[in-house]
Amino acid sequence: MAELAPIRFEVPGEVERPRSRGRGDANTVVPIDRSRPEWLKVRLPTGPTYENLRRLMRTKELHTVCEEAHCPNMAECWGAGTATFMILGDTCTRSCGFCAVKTGRPGTVDLEEPARVGEAVARMGLDHAVVTSVNRDELPDGGAGVFAETIREIRRQAPGTTVEVLIPDFLGRAEALDAVLEAKPEVLGHNVETVPRLYPRVRPQARYERSLGVLRRIAAHGDGIVCKTGIMLGLGETLDEVLATMRDIVAQGTRVITIGQYLRPSPTHLPIERYWTPDEFARLRDAGMAMGYRHVESGPLVRSSYHAERHVGV
Repeated sequence: MAELAPIRFEVPGEVERPRSRGRGDANTVVPIDRSRPEWLKVRLPTGPTYENLRRLMRTKELHTVCEEAHCPNMAECWGAGTATFMILGDTCTRSCGFCAVKTGRPGTVDLEEPARVGEAVARMGLDHAVVTSVNRDELPDGGAGVFAETIREIRRQAPGTTVEVLIPDFLGRAEALDAVLEAKPEVLGHNVETVPRLYPRVRPQARYERSLGVLRRIAAHGDGIVCKTGIMLGLGETLDEVLATMRDIVAQGTRVITIGQYLRPSPTHLPIERYWTPDEFARLRDAGMAMGYRHVESGPLVRSSYHAERHVGV
């Protein structure tokens, strides 16, 4: 593979790092709202399509990651009649420093949930459905069986709809991952989230090499399943670390990567150390394509399921 030309990025504005780096630290360098650049300002979700979709989710007792993770694209995606379903409840067993989903002891697994997701997908008339979940480390299979059943229910109730699932690492259990692979979603994603140096602070219960192993097993499975991942910027990573992480990921056989700006959900979450500019994201897109990715979705507001329908069959 050809050697990448050097990329020079200008760091805008104040770049002083906060001295303390814990989840509860005050964000004194980059306040949550007042210093947000123009390119990160989005409209609030509104309109009849959004309201109808929200009512459908509530009547089916379903959760969406759009709401739980405070996604900045909710207005755009919901207004277009699309959403990412979050199964296995709304409480996560892990405490990642960036995530708005609540941490605690999850409730019992709802075995009727896959059928309700399938019905909702059918009623919405989706061409492409995305399903993700909280971490359920207390379950023997990490919730893999519910993922597989949800895929099958979407196939049964909404034939012709392509399916994408974004899974946790299942604590590295190969048999759990294989259960999802055998259900044959068109796209199977697992997010690396950040560079390896920041894992102890950003993803304390995750392991970088374990996440790479998940991607490697997905890619090796074949069957036309697209292997996908995502990372976020703004947590203190350097350009060299981002490029090295992108190379690690593509080396596992990953075809699609999403790259977006971390936005702090609340004062108790990790501080934003800087905002990367749209031009920097564009250069990372070019660098990723040069590395061998088939599709790179890179921009300040990009999230894992943003423009997800474009990632089928790449």
